Amino acid sequence: MLPFKKKSTPIIGVDISATAIKLLELSRSGGKYRVESYAVEPLPANSVVDKNITDIDAVGEAIKRAVSKSGTKNKFAAAAVAGGTVITKIIHMPANLSDADMANQIQVEADQYIPFPLEEVALDFEVLGPNADNPDRVDVLLAASRSENVDARVGALTIGGLTARIIDVEQFALENTISMLARKVFDTPEDEIIAVADIGSSVTTFSILEKLSIVYSREQQFGGAQLTEDIQRRYGLSYEEAGLAKKQGGLPENYIPEVLEPFKESISQQISRAQQFFFSASQISNIDHLILAGGCSSIPGIAELVQSKIGVPTIVANPFADMSVSSRVSAQALTNDAPALMVSCGLALRSFD
Repeated sequence: MLPFKKKSTPIIGVDISATAIKLLELSRSGGKYRVESYAVEPLPANSVVDKNITDIDAVGEAIKRAVSKSGTKNKFAAAAVAGGTVITKIIHMPANLSDADMANQIQVEADQYIPFPLEEVALDFEVLGPNADNPDRVDVLLAASRSENVDARVGALTIGGLTARIIDVEQFALENTISMLARKVFDTPEDEIIAVADIGSSVTTFSILEKLSIVYSREQQFGGAQLTEDIQRRYGLSYEEAGLAKKQGGLPENYIPEVLEPFKESISQQISRAQQFFFSASQISNIDHLILAGGCSSIPGIAELVQSKIGVPTIVANPFADMSVSSRVSAQALTNDAPALMVSCGLALRSFD
C-alpha cells in the first residue's frame, strides 16, 4: 500500500513527524479547496526516532487525540513513510500492457531492483508516460519500502481510530503541495528552479524542484530543537518548559536580541551552506525561488533575512492562502501552522487524484 492507487473517498492527511501529529482534511468544490478540519498534537518524547515509529501505541493515542481535537468525522487516512526508507526507481515497461498485466510483470521482475526479499517489502508503481526514446515502452515509477515501515503507520492509524487508505512517501506528498502552491504564486513554475528548505525539529531538508518534480534532496542535522535547547540553557528551564515558552512567549526582553536573532542567523547560514553544497554537486547554478517550510518558518522576519543572505527571492509556505476555511477551524491558527503542514496537505490532496 504505497503511494499510487487512485482513491475517490475523501481522506485525512496524517503527517507523523518526530515531534507531532499533523492532521488535515480538505474538500473541493470545482477548482476551489476548503480546509474542513486540522489539528496539531504533540508526540511523547522518543515515540518517533530517526523517522521510525518506536512506540506505535503512543503514536496511535496521539492520532486519536488529534482526530478528537479536529472534530473530523472522516475515518479514512493517508500517511507517509520517510524518503530515506524508500527505494524509488524508474523502469521501462511495454506500453501495451494492461494495468493488471503490468502489475504481474513488475512483481515478477521486482527482485532485480529491490535489495530485500520481496516478502519483506511493500511496493507500488505509477505509469509516468511514454518513454522519450522508445514509443513502444512507458516509464514506470517503482517505489518500495520494508513492510515494517508501512505496517507501523497502518497500526498507529488503526489505534487512532482511522483506516489507512494510502501510505505515501513524504517526498511525493511535499511535491504535491509545492506544485499546487507554486502554480498560484509564481508566473512560470514549470520553467523555474524552486528550492524548498523544510526546517523540522531536528532535521532540515533542502530540496530542489525542476519542472515541479523533486530532483535533489539532502538532509542536515539542524532544526527548531536547537532554539528550544538555547532557551533551556539560557533561562534554566526544562526542555518542555522551554518549548512551551518558545511557542507562547513570556520570555525576558533579552530573548529576541540575544537568543532568537542568533538562531535566525544560524538558519540563514544552514540554508546558504545547503545551497552551495547543491551547486557544487549539480550542473544547475541558479535558483529562482526559495520556499521556507517547517515550524521555524513561522518566526517573524525569517524570509527577509534568508533572502538578504543568499540573494534568492524567498517566501514562507502557506498552501492555504487561497483556500476557504470551515467555521470550526481557526484561520489565524491555521496560518501560523501552515508552513509545518506541507506533508499533511500533500497527503490530503490525494483525495482528489
